Amino acid sequence: MQKINPFLWFDHQAEEATNFYVSLFKNSSVGMVSRYGDAGPGPKGTVMTTAFRLNGRDISALNGGPLFKFTPACSFFVNCESQAEIDALWQELSPGGSVFMPMQEYPFSKRFGWVQDRFGLSWQLNQGGGTLEINPFLLFVGKQKGRAEEAMQFYTSLFKNSGIQRLERFGKVEGETEGTVLHGVFTLNGEKFMAMDSSRKHDFGFNEAFSFFVNCETQEEIDFLWSTFTRDGAESQCGWVKDKFGVSWQIVPTALGKLLHGADPARSKNAMAAMLKMKKLNIVELQRAYDAPIGR
Repeated sequence: MQKINPFLWFDHQAEEATNFYVSLFKNSSVGMVSRYGDAGPGPKGTVMTTAFRLNGRDISALNGGPLFKFTPACSFFVNCESQAEIDALWQELSPGGSVFMPMQEYPFSKRFGWVQDRFGLSWQLNQGGGTLEINPFLLFVGKQKGRAEEAMQFYTSLFKNSGIQRLERFGKVEGETEGTVLHGVFTLNGEKFMAMDSSRKHDFGFNEAFSFFVNCETQEEIDFLWSTFTRDGAESQCGWVKDKFGVSWQIVPTALGKLLHGADPARSKNAMAAMLKMKKLNIVELQRAYDAPIGR
């Protein structure tokens, strides 16, 4: 099981988007699709979550309604092997979306383009040679500008097998702050992430539409991450938390999937009802709700 999964919040298009993304990349597939039951909060029978894999990276998606919308603060950076590959992806992702940076040559890349697809999700496509990679990319702007390095140090301190792999800084560039992060690459539990600062004026920032789902084996791990992220951050319902940089995380026990989608729908309903009342998730209480005699 992948430790940290990107988690995407859609209004109602999670299944459509999942199938579309899987069709674009090799080594990709759709996994479990779960639906809302009697406990809601969505209409019974409609798709709640999807699990899918893009080029070997596990990603989850939720139909959560119109509350949150994607912003370019979080995107997927795709390193493409060839011009044919990058052009094919651009042709699929561009229609119905918005182009932030047109596909062309730049000082930093032989061929690069930044696009927001028709579902609102942002993609940075780069012809960098080597093997195909898809990595989450965090852009620190507005109140968070200049904090990318601090965030990378913070995140890598929390997870095993983590570290900063690459750090390039801005020189004297018009509109940017010298010394801030031009391009950062770091790993969390062996998975690659990227980050960058921008001092230019932007009208967006991080929000819950793009979060990171952390699979925790023990209550001790949940307690540690919850207390660390909520320090100067903010807690929310059902295991959701926002850290001091505004990035959203879901701190969740690995056992939760079996409890919410167990063999007995009535017991799973009880576990769902218990979870909806929690902020920090408690493994013992969730299991107790699942095991409770039905009808009491």
